[in-house]
Amino acid sequence: MTPIIKVIIPAYNEQDSIGHVLQDIPHIVQEVIVVSNASTDNTEEVARANGATVLQENNRGYGYACLKGMAHIASSNPKPDIVVFLDGDYSDYPEQLTEIVAPIIENDYDMVIGARDKRFRESGSMTVPQVFGNWLATTLMTLFFGAKFTDLGPFRAMKYESLLALEMEDKTYGWTVEMQLKVLKKKMKYTEVPVRYRNRIGVSKVSGTVKGAIFAGVKILGWIFKYSFKK
Repeated sequence: MTPIIKVIIPAYNEQDSIGHVLQDIPHIVQEVIVVSNASTDNTEEVARANGATVLQENNRGYGYACLKGMAHIASSNPKPDIVVFLDGDYSDYPEQLTEIVAPIIENDYDMVIGARDKRFRESGSMTVPQVFGNWLATTLMTLFFGAKFTDLGPFRAMKYESLLALEMEDKTYGWTVEMQLKVLKKKMKYTEVPVRYRNRIGVSKVSGTVKGAIFAGVKILGWIFKYSFKK
């Protein structure tokens, strides 16, 4: 049976990139949900013109946008078998979605992370703080939980039932690491797939600012230490 796949794309002022992202998503996807996270440009219009379901979330934060997309899925039918999260800045290669979902379909994994392998990263596509932050977070998860993650990459897929079991709650930058920590705690089956990564269109709202990078780092480390001491 062909699995039902839905994609959630948080987007803040991505009018120049969102059309490219939507055009490159494989046709195996049944619905693409673009959550406009208080965008002030034409992100919503471009997304609609490219066939996406467009939602508005005026509370700024990556987690807020993801939770909005999940609420939409919960209230609509049919429910998906797999949910994919993808950024709207065109730094990922959406056509690799088929590779991301394959371990779930073929080998019954709960979660698959698109790992931004250095071999396949375009020069300058990840900032020094991003590279260091990923190394630190994944190293700590290895030390504390025996994890085998190498990245906190936003391009990821999960079985829908497994995603619901995580009871996700982070509203901002801690969303990705919260998901990975809860997968570890619940002893779910996970893996990584190396993905290509290019320079994004536009300016990053997180790594592109000192404030954003610091806040994201604090949130990520906060989740790791919280779960390190949680029974």
